[in-house]
Amino acid sequence: MDTIKIRKGRTQLIAHRGVSGLEPENTCAAFVAAGNRSYFGIETDVHVTADGSYIIIHDDTTKRVGMEAMMVEQSTFAALRSIQLKQKDGSIRCDLRLPSLEEYLSICKRYQKTAVLELKNPMENTAVKGIVEKCKEVLGLDHMIFIGYCFENLAYIRSLAPDVKIQLLVREPLTEDQIQSLEEQNFGLDAHHGILSPELIQRLHEKGIAVNCWTIDDPVRAEELISWGVDQLTTNILE
Repeated sequence: MDTIKIRKGRTQLIAHRGVSGLEPENTCAAFVAAGNRSYFGIETDVHVTADGSYIIIHDDTTKRVGMEAMMVEQSTFAALRSIQLKQKDGSIRCDLRLPSLEEYLSICKRYQKTAVLELKNPMENTAVKGIVEKCKEVLGLDHMIFIGYCFENLAYIRSLAPDVKIQLLVREPLTEDQIQSLEEQNFGLDAHHGILSPELIQRLHEKGIAVNCWTIDDPVRAEELISWGVDQLTTNILE
Protein backbone atom coordinates (compact mmCIF):
# COMPACT_ATOMS: atom_id res chain seq x y z
CA MET A 1 0.00 0.00 0.00
CA ASP A 2 1.17 3.53 -0.72
CA THR A 3 -0.15 7.06 -0.76
CA ILE A 4 -2.69 8.14 -3.40
CA LYS A 5 -1.18 10.65 -5.82
CA ILE A 6 -3.15 13.74 -6.82
CA ARG A 7 -2.61 16.90 -8.85
CA LYS A 8 -1.76 19.37 -6.12
CA GLY A 9 -0.65 22.37 -8.15
CA ARG A 10 0.70 25.03 -5.81
CA THR A 11 -1.15 23.70 -2.77
CA GLN A 12 1.12 22.40 -0.01
CA LEU A 13 0.12 19.01 1.37
CA ILE A 14 0.40 18.28 5.09
CA ALA A 15 0.57 14.74 6.45
CA HIS A 16 -2.13 14.43 9.13
CA ARG A 17 -0.62 12.87 12.27
CA GLY A 18 2.13 11.70 9.94
CA VAL A 19 1.11 9.48 7.03
CA SER A 20 -1.57 7.96 9.22
CA GLY A 21 -3.15 6.19 6.25
CA LEU A 22 -0.09 3.94 6.21
CA GLU A 23 1.33 3.89 9.75
CA PRO A 24 -0.19 4.23 13.23
CA GLU A 25 -1.06 7.88 13.81
CA ASN A 26 1.24 10.24 15.70
CA THR A 27 4.14 7.78 15.87
CA CYS A 28 7.72 8.18 14.75
CA ALA A 29 6.95 5.57 12.08
CA ALA A 30 4.21 7.80 10.64
CA PHE A 31 6.44 10.88 10.81
CA VAL A 32 9.33 9.14 9.03
CA ALA A 33 6.90 7.88 6.37
CA ALA A 34 5.94 11.51 5.75
CA GLY A 35 9.57 12.58 5.81
CA ASN A 36 10.40 10.16 3.02
CA ARG A 37 7.67 11.56 0.80
CA SER A 38 6.91 14.87 -0.87
CA TYR A 39 4.84 16.45 1.91
CA PHE A 40 5.41 20.07 2.78
CA GLY A 41 4.58 19.56 6.44
CA ILE A 42 3.90 16.98 9.12
CA GLU A 43 0.99 17.68 11.49
CA THR A 44 0.73 16.37 15.03
CA ASP A 45 -0.82 17.03 18.46
CA VAL A 46 0.88 17.91 21.72
CA HIS A 47 -0.36 17.54 25.32
CA VAL A 48 1.18 18.58 28.62
CA THR A 49 1.71 15.65 31.01
CA ALA A 50 1.09 15.68 34.76
CA ASP A 51 4.78 16.31 35.39
CA GLY A 52 5.05 19.18 32.92
CA SER A 53 6.56 17.34 29.96
CA TYR A 54 5.26 17.36 26.39
CA ILE A 55 3.98 14.23 24.67
CA ILE A 56 2.56 13.57 21.22
CA ILE A 57 -0.94 12.08 21.06
CA HIS A 58 -4.31 13.23 19.73
CA ASP A 59 -6.86 11.98 22.27
CA ASP A 60 -7.18 12.90 25.93
CA THR A 61 -6.79 9.20 26.75
CA THR A 62 -4.53 6.47 25.40
CA LYS A 63 -7.42 3.98 25.14
CA ARG A 64 -7.85 4.11 21.35
CA VAL A 65 -4.17 3.82 20.38
CA GLY A 66 -2.53 1.98 23.28
CA MET A 67 -2.66 -1.35 25.04
CA GLU A 68 -3.48 0.44 28.30
CA ALA A 69 -5.91 3.29 29.02
CA MET A 70 -4.47 6.34 30.77
CA MET A 71 -5.67 9.94 31.00
CA VAL A 72 -2.88 11.79 29.22
CA GLU A 73 -2.76 15.03 31.18
CA GLN A 74 -3.18 13.20 34.50
CA SER A 75 -0.28 10.82 33.84
CA THR A 76 3.47 11.24 33.95
CA PHE A 77 5.61 11.26 30.84
CA ALA A 78 7.36 8.04 31.91
CA ALA A 79 4.07 6.23 32.48
CA LEU A 80 2.75 7.28 29.08
CA ARG A 81 5.97 6.23 27.37
CA SER A 82 5.69 2.77 28.91
CA ILE A 83 2.52 2.01 26.93
CA GLN A 84 2.86 -0.19 23.87
CA LEU A 85 0.91 1.16 20.92
CA LYS A 86 -1.30 -0.75 18.53
CA GLN A 87 -0.64 -1.43 14.88
CA LYS A 88 -3.36 -0.33 12.48
CA ASP A 89 -4.75 -3.87 12.62
CA GLY A 90 -4.89 -3.75 16.42
CA SER A 91 -1.87 -5.98 17.06
CA ILE A 92 1.04 -4.96 19.29
CA ARG A 93 4.23 -3.52 17.85
CA CYS A 94 6.90 -3.28 20.52
CA ASP A 95 8.83 -0.40 18.94
CA LEU A 96 5.84 1.96 18.84
CA ARG A 97 5.64 4.38 21.77
CA LEU A 98 4.18 7.84 22.21
CA PRO A 99 6.78 10.28 20.88
CA SER A 100 8.16 13.21 22.79
CA LEU A 101 7.84 16.68 21.32
CA GLU A 102 11.60 16.72 20.73
CA GLU A 103 11.50 13.44 18.79
CA TYR A 104 8.79 14.77 16.48
CA LEU A 105 10.65 18.03 15.90
CA SER A 106 13.90 16.18 15.28
CA ILE A 107 12.27 14.08 12.54
CA CYS A 108 10.89 17.24 10.92
CA LYS A 109 14.39 18.73 11.02
CA ARG A 110 16.09 15.64 9.61
CA TYR A 111 13.71 15.46 6.65
CA GLN A 112 13.41 19.25 6.22
CA LYS A 113 9.66 19.37 6.78
CA THR A 114 7.56 22.11 8.33
CA ALA A 115 6.17 21.09 11.73
CA VAL A 116 2.44 21.78 12.02
CA LEU A 117 1.88 21.53 15.75
CA GLU A 118 -1.57 21.53 17.34
CA LEU A 119 -1.90 22.54 20.98
CA LYS A 120 -4.63 20.06 21.83
CA ASN A 121 -6.19 21.62 24.90
CA PRO A 122 -6.11 25.07 26.51
CA MET A 123 -2.77 25.44 28.30
CA GLU A 124 -1.21 27.69 30.89
CA ASN A 125 1.10 30.34 29.48
CA THR A 126 4.11 28.67 31.08
CA ALA A 127 3.39 25.46 29.16
CA VAL A 128 2.84 27.34 25.90
CA LYS A 129 6.10 29.22 26.36
CA GLY A 130 7.92 25.96 27.02
CA ILE A 131 6.58 24.48 23.80
CA VAL A 132 7.62 27.53 21.78
CA GLU A 133 11.09 27.48 23.31
CA LYS A 134 11.52 23.75 22.56
CA CYS A 135 10.43 24.28 18.96
CA LYS A 136 12.85 27.16 18.58
CA GLU A 137 15.69 25.12 20.09
CA VAL A 138 15.21 21.94 18.05
CA LEU A 139 13.78 23.05 14.71
CA GLY A 140 13.62 26.83 14.53
CA LEU A 141 10.44 28.88 14.36
CA ASP A 142 10.86 29.57 10.64
CA HIS A 143 9.89 25.93 10.10
CA MET A 144 6.84 25.92 12.40
CA ILE A 145 3.11 26.43 12.04
CA PHE A 146 1.25 26.48 15.36
CA ILE A 147 -2.44 25.54 15.21
CA GLY A 148 -5.19 25.25 17.80
CA TYR A 149 -8.77 26.01 18.80
CA CYS A 150 -7.83 28.11 21.84
CA PHE A 151 -7.51 31.67 20.57
CA GLU A 152 -5.91 32.85 23.80
CA ASN A 153 -3.08 30.32 23.51
CA LEU A 154 -2.43 31.32 19.91
CA ALA A 155 -2.48 35.02 20.79
CA TYR A 156 0.11 34.33 23.49
CA ILE A 157 2.31 32.57 20.95
CA ARG A 158 1.99 35.64 18.74
CA SER A 159 3.20 37.82 21.62
CA LEU A 160 6.25 35.57 22.01
CA ALA A 161 7.00 35.18 18.30
CA PRO A 162 5.67 38.03 16.15
CA ASP A 163 6.66 36.40 12.84
CA VAL A 164 5.82 32.73 13.38
CA LYS A 165 3.01 31.19 11.32
CA ILE A 166 -0.17 30.54 13.31
CA GLN A 167 -3.50 29.10 12.18
CA LEU A 168 -6.80 29.10 14.06
CA LEU A 169 -8.64 25.78 13.87
CA VAL A 170 -12.36 26.06 13.11
CA ARG A 171 -15.05 23.52 12.32
CA GLU A 172 -18.10 25.82 12.18
CA PRO A 173 -18.79 28.62 9.64
CA LEU A 174 -16.68 31.71 10.27
CA THR A 175 -18.18 34.77 11.90
CA GLU A 176 -17.30 38.33 10.92
CA ASP A 177 -15.62 38.79 14.30
CA GLN A 178 -13.43 35.76 13.68
CA ILE A 179 -12.37 37.05 10.27
CA GLN A 180 -11.49 40.41 11.81
CA SER A 181 -9.50 38.72 14.60
CA LEU A 182 -7.57 36.60 12.08
CA GLU A 183 -6.60 39.74 10.19
CA GLU A 184 -5.68 41.69 13.33
CA GLN A 185 -3.51 38.89 14.78
CA ASN A 186 -1.95 37.90 11.44
CA PHE A 187 -3.33 34.38 11.81
CA GLY A 188 -4.07 31.93 9.05
CA LEU A 189 -7.12 29.68 9.02
CA ASP A 190 -7.12 25.89 9.43
CA ALA A 191 -10.70 24.96 8.59
CA HIS A 192 -12.84 21.88 8.21
CA HIS A 193 -13.15 21.64 4.45
CA GLY A 194 -16.94 21.60 4.61
CA ILE A 195 -17.18 25.26 5.59
CA LEU A 196 -15.07 26.52 2.68
CA SER A 197 -16.18 27.99 -0.63
CA PRO A 198 -14.34 29.67 -3.50
CA GLU A 199 -15.81 33.01 -2.44
CA LEU A 200 -14.68 32.68 1.17
CA ILE A 201 -11.17 31.62 0.17
CA GLN A 202 -10.89 34.59 -2.19
CA ARG A 203 -12.12 36.96 0.52
CA LEU A 204 -9.63 35.61 3.06
CA HIS A 205 -6.78 35.84 0.56
CA GLU A 206 -7.66 39.47 -0.13
CA LYS A 207 -7.13 40.09 3.58
CA GLY A 208 -3.79 38.25 3.57
CA ILE A 209 -5.17 35.21 5.43
CA ALA A 210 -3.73 31.85 4.38
CA VAL A 211 -6.16 28.90 4.22
CA ASN A 212 -5.39 25.36 5.32
CA CYS A 213 -8.12 22.68 5.33
CA TRP A 214 -8.65 19.27 6.95
CA THR A 215 -8.92 16.31 6.71
CA ILE A 216 -9.35 15.24 3.07
CA ASP A 217 -8.72 11.73 1.80
CA ASP A 218 -11.01 11.77 -1.25
CA PRO A 219 -8.95 12.69 -4.34
CA VAL A 220 -11.91 14.28 -6.12
CA ARG A 221 -12.74 16.53 -3.17
CA ALA A 222 -9.06 17.36 -2.69
CA GLU A 223 -8.63 18.46 -6.29
CA GLU A 224 -11.80 20.58 -6.02
CA LEU A 225 -10.41 22.40 -2.97
CA ILE A 226 -7.07 22.81 -4.74
CA SER A 227 -8.88 24.37 -7.71
CA TRP A 228 -10.48 26.83 -5.27
CA GLY A 229 -7.02 27.98 -4.22
CA VAL A 230 -6.47 26.56 -0.72
CA ASP A 231 -2.90 27.20 0.37
CA GLN A 232 -2.56 23.93 2.27
CA LEU A 233 -4.46 20.67 2.48
CA THR A 234 -4.17 18.23 5.36
CA THR A 235 -4.59 14.55 4.56
CA ASN A 236 -4.02 11.04 5.89
CA ILE A 237 -3.15 9.38 2.58
CA LEU A 238 -3.11 11.75 -0.42
CA GLU A 239 0.19 12.93 -1.85
